[in-house]
Amino acid sequence: MLLSCGDALVDFLPVKSADGRDATVPVVGGSCLNIAVGMARLGAPAGFVGGISTDLFGRMIADHASASQVDLRYVTRSDCQTTLAFVRSIAGEPQYAFYDEATASRNWTYRHCSIPFNEIEALHVGSTTLANDRGANQALAMIEDARGATTISFDPNCRPNLVRHKARYIDRMNELAAAADIVRMSDVDFEFLYGASDCGERARSLIAAGASLVVITRGIKGAHAWHGRAGLVKVEAPTTRVVDTIGAGDSFQAALLFALRAIGRISRGTLPQLNADELGRALSFASTCAAVTCGRAGADPPRQSDVGPASLRLLPRVQE
Repeated sequence: MLLSCGDALVDFLPVKSADGRDATVPVVGGSCLNIAVGMARLGAPAGFVGGISTDLFGRMIADHASASQVDLRYVTRSDCQTTLAFVRSIAGEPQYAFYDEATASRNWTYRHCSIPFNEIEALHVGSTTLANDRGANQALAMIEDARGATTISFDPNCRPNLVRHKARYIDRMNELAAAADIVRMSDVDFEFLYGASDCGERARSLIAAGASLVVITRGIKGAHAWHGRAGLVKVEAPTTRVVDTIGAGDSFQAALLFALRAIGRISRGTLPQLNADELGRALSFASTCAAVTCGRAGADPPRQSDVGPASLRLLPRVQE
């Protein structure tokens, strides 16, 4: 099973009402929930770890996840309210206003040894629940239990308006990246964390410290990946009609983990054996899935039927 741990929330997306006025529509989201949904829709056994409220919005979240066959056995339900996010698009990038005080996601607590990590192929962590010390500490405690048995995937998915102390936040993100086997982030997040630093140099330093794979996604410019054996691999982004980019990175992340599992390279033992051809295929598949998401409103990860047989043929199973 592939697990994704972190935020589950409701986005309020901008729309026009029938009489032309500005309005919003509630849509289930949250980066880590989107990733769990994306992996499950592509056909991998996938589960979500985190807090989900029992309120109206929490029931929407649970129903949405269950409809995509996401396993919720490791979810903590509580009467804390659901995180809400109001979305606007500015210069092509989604901007968020979060309402996240005392929420089910934010108050989630990891229980030591509550997950049998010897049965889990990969654990993904990231996003808004890491923006405060408590959430980051819970994630690190879970990673400590998982390390050695499970591949750790990390995407900071930075939300600057939730960051109170940037220097401390960057230290936390560096600590999480150092604990991960797979690190992925957007070029926007890289700039927020590291400014004008050279991304290749940063990626190589993470690999030298123990990571197997580092990926920087660059929107319409494609993706660059660094791997200890495969070296630097670049792929272009497919051409698509962009409705919005909400959830595109999540779909990329979900598809990347799905692809690595499909070709037999997701475990901590096989991920370092990845070669350049395999990595290129996985990145191309992930880019295709992200493009599908960009072509429709909101965070709506694709199913296998959405990406088509040609894309799935990019992922022949490796013969060991």
